[in-house]
Amino acid sequence: MTTKPPSPWDQASIRSTESRKQENTGRRQQAAPRFSEERPAARHEGGNRQELRYYGLNAVQAVFAQRPDAIRKVYLVESRIPQLQPLLSWCVKNRIGYRVVEEADLGKLAASSHHEGVVADVLRVEPQGLSAWLQSLPAGPALAIWLDGVGNPHNFGAILRSAAHFGVGAILQPQDSTLAVSGAAARVAEGGAEKVPLVRLPDRDSALAALREAGFKLAATVVRGGQDVFATALPQRLVYVLGAEGEGMDESLAAACDLRLSIPGTGAVESLNVAAATAVFLAQWRK
Repeated sequence: MTTKPPSPWDQASIRSTESRKQENTGRRQQAAPRFSEERPAARHEGGNRQELRYYGLNAVQAVFAQRPDAIRKVYLVESRIPQLQPLLSWCVKNRIGYRVVEEADLGKLAASSHHEGVVADVLRVEPQGLSAWLQSLPAGPALAIWLDGVGNPHNFGAILRSAAHFGVGAILQPQDSTLAVSGAAARVAEGGAEKVPLVRLPDRDSALAALREAGFKLAATVVRGGQDVFATALPQRLVYVLGAEGEGMDESLAAACDLRLSIPGTGAVESLNVAAATAVFLAQWRK
């Protein structure tokens, strides 16, 4: 009887600390922003803040609804004028420039054909600190997502969309994370990028201690070998820890969690995409 070799996904579901460091180093070296999505902002409110190029109707309307003062310029096709009249009126009142352009011009500005007729330059929101976020939480149930290495902007956008839908309190990011909202992520998030705050964590031990002191349990999400998420009683205050696409989660972080959870399936495919898996985990907690 032959022994089936281990799946590459099984081997990648938990990754070593050294491989995670190499991965993040590579991402930092490749993190120079493209002109289409990210550009240096003029000095504003006593400091320099980056501008992002958002595109997509829901993404731009969400910025206008949540933080209109972040808008620096708007580009749109003529057919969107009636739908965006409140935004344009606000731009006129506040002396914010807007231009009616051709659809081809929007494609160049967004570096994407998925602009949906509008592009806007907006100021990036800086992540808040963990202590400030914990102090702002009301009593009772709370849910957060700790992203350990997720780097694909479309996956990030889909996670933000699901997080907004299910009422996630925050996206927690390690100190060495290069992940940030981009134009692509904001479009996929369909407005979710404006609803879910980003929180920058301190060192790991301090972050774990602070979260536990606030009543949170941490659950490592693994492809195989964890408890069935559908058959496990989930705590009222929970942090789902999600590993990188392909590389998986840092092994020492997984070991430090209180739970290990998996999503059972038919085995017809090896696993769910990280964004799809996130939606399943969030829905089960909400249930």
